[in-house]
Amino acid sequence: MTRGEFRTSEAGKPSVEDLGVDPGELTWRRSGEGADAIEIAFVRAGGEQWVLMRVAAHPSGLVHVFSAHEWRCFLDGVRNGEFDDAAL
Repeated sequence: MTRGEFRTSEAGKPSVEDLGVDPGELTWRRSGEGADAIEIAFVRAGGEQWVLMRVAAHPSGLVHVFSAHEWRCFLDGVRNGEFDDAAL
């Protein structure tokens, strides 16, 4: 199955449900401590790698789905300081 075979949202990519994964069964990595920490999980579905992101305080809430390419672009931007002026 390829990405194009997933039912997709208006954003053109699958949701967690579309990927067929159970967020409660995944291994999540935390950005830090506290309820506002960001959690990331890596999954393989439909022959592709996906990155899931959620807020630690709401584990059953909204989960964002990013393709491996989107995730690499984000990390590249962080490494190159592209978001430094957005830091609070």
